[in-house]
Amino acid sequence: MTIRVLIADDQMMVREGFSVLLGAMPDIEVVGEAVNGRDAVERVRELAPDVVLMDIRMPEMNGIEATREIVAADGAAKVLVLTTFDLDEYVYQALRAGASGFLLKDASARQLADGVRVVAAGEALLAPSVTRRLITEFSKLSETPRLMPSAQQGTYGDLTERETEVLVLIAQGLSNGEIAERLVVAESTIKTHVSRVLVKLGLRDRTQAAVFAYEARLVRPS
Repeated sequence: MTIRVLIADDQMMVREGFSVLLGAMPDIEVVGEAVNGRDAVERVRELAPDVVLMDIRMPEMNGIEATREIVAADGAAKVLVLTTFDLDEYVYQALRAGASGFLLKDASARQLADGVRVVAAGEALLAPSVTRRLITEFSKLSETPRLMPSAQQGTYGDLTERETEVLVLIAQGLSNGEIAERLVVAESTIKTHVSRVLVKLGLRDRTQAAVFAYEARLVRPS
């Protein structure tokens, strides 16, 4: 199936550059562009893209607020945050708002296309090592870490012991294969556990699961 992409960035050159790169991919179609966060929210309603490439710093409405509105609308669109720096102070906020991962603006054409495919498939974009570093760094930025809504309701208490163990390992940046090796079970079994964790906690993907684990204090930043 063709992946439908919306590009939201206030810089025309960035939008055009990404459009050209993604448009050259046989399985990806750029269905529209947005010049700010408000425009992105409206365009998502109109075009129903599978993935939104979302810049964070934009006029009228920033990418964080736009991400929050898009996710709250409970549509199919996944948000992939665009940032200039790999430790942009706003990236963590965007992940908390519901983004499925982040991508550096200087990513290669292959990285860009692969990132779109991974997010469209419902997985977290971040590689395990990057997830570990990102979540750890931005958890340190919060002086008073709070629980996410599901944790406030004690929903994570519905997880089985094994599911909780899998959640903690996700937060530590392990892939499904690494978790399976650690727990000495089949990778397919881990995939099932991950799916159940996401459903029970009402989360979208592994990145959200990692954020949840840290904010619920199931794991503490090293």
